[in-house]
Amino acid sequence: MNKTVNINLGGFFFHIDEDAYQKLNNYFQAIKRSLSPEGRDEIIKDIESRIAELFTQKLKNEKQVVGITEVDEVIAVMGQPEDYRVDTEGANPEQPFTQGNYNYNPVRKLYRDKDNGMLGGVLAGLGHYLSVDPLWLRIIMVILLFSGVGFLAYFLLWILVPRATTTAEKLAMKGEPVNISNIEKKIKEEFADVQERLKNVDYQGFADKTKAGAERVGNSLGDLLTTVFKVFARVFGAFLLFVSSISLIGLLVGIVISLFTASVVDFPWMSYADLGNHSDVPLWIILVLSLVVAGIPLFFLAYLGLKILTQNTRSLDGYVKYTLFAIWLVAIVLMVYLGVKQATEMGYDGKSTQKEMLNITTKDTLFIKFKFNDFYEKSLDYNHNFKITEDENQKEIIYSNNIRLQYIKTDASQPYILIEKVAQGKSIADARNRAEKINYTYKIDKNTVVFDNYFTTGIENKFRNQVVKIYVYLPENMMIKPDNSVDSYANYNDLYIEYGEGNRTYILKNDELKCFDCPKYRRDWEDESEKIEAEAKILEAKAEVLEAEAKLKEAEAQK
Repeated sequence: MNKTVNINLGGFFFHIDEDAYQKLNNYFQAIKRSLSPEGRDEIIKDIESRIAELFTQKLKNEKQVVGITEVDEVIAVMGQPEDYRVDTEGANPEQPFTQGNYNYNPVRKLYRDKDNGMLGGVLAGLGHYLSVDPLWLRIIMVILLFSGVGFLAYFLLWILVPRATTTAEKLAMKGEPVNISNIEKKIKEEFADVQERLKNVDYQGFADKTKAGAERVGNSLGDLLTTVFKVFARVFGAFLLFVSSISLIGLLVGIVISLFTASVVDFPWMSYADLGNHSDVPLWIILVLSLVVAGIPLFFLAYLGLKILTQNTRSLDGYVKYTLFAIWLVAIVLMVYLGVKQATEMGYDGKSTQKEMLNITTKDTLFIKFKFNDFYEKSLDYNHNFKITEDENQKEIIYSNNIRLQYIKTDASQPYILIEKVAQGKSIADARNRAEKINYTYKIDKNTVVFDNYFTTGIENKFRNQVVKIYVYLPENMMIKPDNSVDSYANYNDLYIEYGEGNRTYILKNDELKCFDCPKYRRDWEDESEKIEAEAKILEAKAEVLEAEAKLKEAEAQK
């Protein structure tokens, strides 16, 4: 039966067998004797932490006693003190560490590398763990920041991943064997680095800076601003690289797809693009010019962002820059030329007019309606400025609901309508010719006018802002009754009728259309006598109509 001893090793308590304790104590004494006084305490502290970590991994529970077996296994990992001689010149870090019959395959652990980090050391530590340059991880993180995911991921890693503080943790972070040799080597390197910095200290200069405190504060502030500017420049470079690269890729993909559909596949949008192409230049040429005009600046912006971010990117060759710039200028000139040509193709308005008198008097009520053609559309609504479809003969045409109706007062004694077909072109004659090719119909039946709610024109005429304007001229005291279908097409600039007040009777009185049968709150008569006079007129007109119908029936009966 052996005694057990309680020990504190690297901040952890262990129950250890007396024989095992004696062997472990002798091991530590041998390590102390093999180390030089410089940095010895720090090395011993890290070795204790590493051994405590190995014991924790081997024990199944906290009540288990450390025995000779566990001590021997730990010594096999750490190595004997006399086996190590730190020789930095002959070291080969790529060879796996071998001690006796124990083979060690380096396993990296994830820690935050605060010494080489820019903020919390998260990406520097992750770079060690993944064997990746932290610069690329920082670029990816900046890109992810714009999506909101990057900030959350970085914040969580900052909280959850511990910082590498001890030498053993720094070695494990880089995947180096955590043994006596590497711990001693690492600490001596850090001491040598400190000593080198102390040797390079200019004590006289330090004394001068101490005397000039205000100047030192100013310099520190300048350094701080310089650092902030550098960080901002890096972020801006990453943002510039990301946005311009994504835009360039999107533009390239869009142009390639458009070129493919323009030359191989007959997509519906191609017909609409061709109708709007007033320059008559092939669409693929416009697409290529657009790629050059927008793509070359995006390429230079992406290159600028990369150069700001990495700072060691080689400059573009002068011939490349000047060639790209010359190509871009030529493309700009051609695009300006096409833009001017596009504008001149619609620089003039032309129209074709048709006037027709209505064979009714002011005693009659003029009924106005719109109708649709169910071959093209089964709706009276204004749905299409223009669309491409086929007529009854399967011929491609342009179909449009671009119809406008307007009421205008006339001094003539009889109402009439005026149909204006309007289009644009590169000259007045060209515009008028396109206007004359607009197909529009309407029908007059006694005192009712039925207008089509659409017009058509040949697809070869292309889209040139074609429109049909209907003017209904009304004499004083003329009564009209527009149908609800008129609401979508009426222009209420002159003689006002409120939208949605269709199927009401209106009378032209003193340059205004006044509602005759609207609710009381909608009536706008200034003088009740005017309304009485209008009502009498309507009754008289109705009596005349009834009398005419009676005479017609009597004539038919006599036949």
